[in-house]
This record gives sequence, C-alpha cells and structure tokens, in this order.
Amino acid sequence: MPMRITDAEEGLLKKAGPSSKSFRIVVIWVVTIGLGLAISTFVSLKLLKEFRTIQPNSRCQFPAIFNFGDSNSDTGSESAAFGRLPLPFGQTFFGKPSGRRSDGRLIIDFMAQRLRIPYLSAYLDSIGSNFRHGANFAYSGSTVMEMVCMNQPLHLVTQVREFQQFKQRIAELHNQGMNLYLRNFLPRTQDFSKALYMIDSGQNDLYYGLTSKPVKQVKAYIPSIIDQLALVIQTLYQEGARTFWIHNTGPIGCLPIMVKNNPPRHRNADKNGCIVSYNKVAKDFNIQLHDKISRLRTQMQDALIVYVDMYSAKYSIIDQAKKLGLRDGLEPCCGPLKEGNIRGKEIQNGTCCSNPNEYINWDNTHYTEAANNWVANFIINGSYSEPPVALTEAACTKPIQETKIIIRSSTSTRNEDGNLGSYFKQRWRRILN
Repeated sequence: MPMRITDAEEGLLKKAGPSSKSFRIVVIWVVTIGLGLAISTFVSLKLLKEFRTIQPNSRCQFPAIFNFGDSNSDTGSESAAFGRLPLPFGQTFFGKPSGRRSDGRLIIDFMAQRLRIPYLSAYLDSIGSNFRHGANFAYSGSTVMEMVCMNQPLHLVTQVREFQQFKQRIAELHNQGMNLYLRNFLPRTQDFSKALYMIDSGQNDLYYGLTSKPVKQVKAYIPSIIDQLALVIQTLYQEGARTFWIHNTGPIGCLPIMVKNNPPRHRNADKNGCIVSYNKVAKDFNIQLHDKISRLRTQMQDALIVYVDMYSAKYSIIDQAKKLGLRDGLEPCCGPLKEGNIRGKEIQNGTCCSNPNEYINWDNTHYTEAANNWVANFIINGSYSEPPVALTEAACTKPIQETKIIIRSSTSTRNEDGNLGSYFKQRWRRILN
C-alpha cells in the first residue's frame, strides 16, 4: 500500500518547490522498497531454515551414478550397437522402445529415481543422451569374463575401459575451458570421487556355463569369475571410486528359460519349481563374492562397499508371488523371444500378455517393470545389504572398517529350496565396530 503524505508535509513541499517535492517522494519510495526487501529476505531465510529442518538428509546426495553390468541394467547400449529393441519392449512406462529388455523400467531406473537422479543414458547411445549425472556402461548379454566363443565383446573389463576413457576425455575438456555443453551434459571432474558405482554382473557367466558344461565344471570356474570382479572393483577404486553398490547374482535356477530347457526331476525341483542344482551354483557364487568383498574392505579402508543380496530379494518375489498380486513366478508374460526374430521388427501380436503388471517375468530371462519395482523397493532400504545401509543414506555413510557377521549353522545356510530361509535370506546378525 502506497504511503500517504500528510497535510503538513504537503505544505512544506509546496513551499520548497517542485524539485524538493519530487526528491521527497523518491526518498519515501526508496525507504518503502528497502523495508519490503528486508522483510522479504527475512521470510525467505526463515522458510529456507524450515526447509532444511524438514529435509535433514538433503546433503546425502550422489552427484552421479556409474553403472556396469548386463541386461539387468542395460538402458540402451545393446540398442545403440545393434538396433532398437522394438515394441512391446518399453510399452508399459515409456510407451515406445527404450533400449531396455523389459516392458518398462529396470531396477536401476527405480534406484536412480529414488536418488533424484535422471534415468541413466547408455554410454554408447550418442543421440539425446545426457551424462551430467552419470553414465551406464552395462551391456545386454555381457559377462564378467571374456568369452570369445560367445561373441560378447563388451564384457565387464571392456566396460571399465570405456569408463576410463570417458573420465579422461572429460578431464581434457575441463582443462580446455568450460562451455555450455560441458556444464549441462557432462559430469564435473569432482563428481567421479563422490559418485555411486554400481555393478550387477555374473549371471551370464553362470548361464553360459550351465547351458554348455556340467555343473561341477561351472562351480570350478567360479573363483576365476570372482577374482575378475574383484579386479574390476580395485581398478575403479584406483580411478577414484569410493562408494560401491555390488549386487550378487539372482536365483538362476528360477529363470523360465532354464526350467523350460532343463525340466528338473522331482528331487531337483524346489516348491516353486526352480532347479535346485542351478540355484546351488548361484549360492556358491554369492558366498565367494561375499568373502571376496569382505577382504577388499580391509584393503580399501576409505571406501564403502555395500554387498546387496539380490538372490534373496528376487527369490522372495517368486516365493510370495500370490501375496504380491503376481502370477506364477515361472510363467513369462511373453513367449519365446529369440534374437533372430526381434531385432528390426515388432514382435507379432498375441505373443505377449496384455497385463504385464501381473507377471514377474517379462520374457524367459528378464523381469517386468512390476517385478523390478518390487525388487527395488526391497533393496533400497538396506535390509538386504551388508552393511545395512539404505541407498539414500550411502552418500554420507562412513566406510565400515570391520564387519563381523555371525551366520547360522552351516546346515541352515545350505537349504536347497532357495526360500526365504536359505543362505542369502538368513537374517545375519551384524555387529558394526
């Protein structure tokens, strides 16, 4: 509301003349505006203080995510290299092909969303990509080990080499000077040491092994896979990575493609129809991965390495399918989708179900968006992790120098049903020093 000039002031202004009157009015308005700005600033600071009080964890933010793995987290590398995965891939959420082997979002998408980070662009995708908050190096079909016979060039070590080149080139661009593209589309050099490094790899090594070799030979090969995984973690650590989120492998004996191609005999099938002997291989892999990570923590004492029990999270979905409103855990929404009949053309009408949100499996090897959402919700709060750190708190969690774990008797850790009571679902008693 404008300030009123009193009769006395009006009289003085008339005596002083027009110039003095104008000067007086200007002074009054300056004072008014100054008071308004002061009040506004006070209110803004108060609101800001209240906002910080409401969100005490606002500083626990990762500036970026760098992901490595296979089709469980590939958001477009395969499509960029060999052609887009056509509809109905991506139909549920994106409404168009999205480069993901699912009807919608993957687990990593839900994790990025929870961290308030945009969905990760695939490193190989040159069109419309934004790497300001990280990059995804995962590639469908990739393995930990190099397998020339399987024609998989982008195995885990190659993905790490791509990351190293990515990091080096960004450093070079920063040295040349900032520009609009650098500020808006590429990470800052300081983001690499503060980012979250995620790895979900190893399932394909076991899959290719179990479909071509006896179980005994596959088990004998596991230590080499684990050593290679450890080497990848150490390499990333040398590049400045300090926060790792490592997924163990899921119940491979529950994949529809495994069950259909190798129907288990009665004694080799658990209550959900999964292949017990194949799940044992996955458990052996996970035990060795867990032990290796425990040793890495002693070598990398300024790093936080979170081991995530994906096996239990995924098996719990299968075991509780009906309670979660999902169909039979081994029934896929889509029929057989072979490599030769999906690239370059759409899947024939009627091949896939009309309600993928009711299924766990999208096709014979990959989950639906609904199942991915369930799994993400299970693991994000830290209840399936060691140390038990929530994803949203990992950015400001100090490295665990020593973690003592007391596991129940060896007989209970070897349950063959892959159930919630199996090794990777036993509730470990954690004593954090």
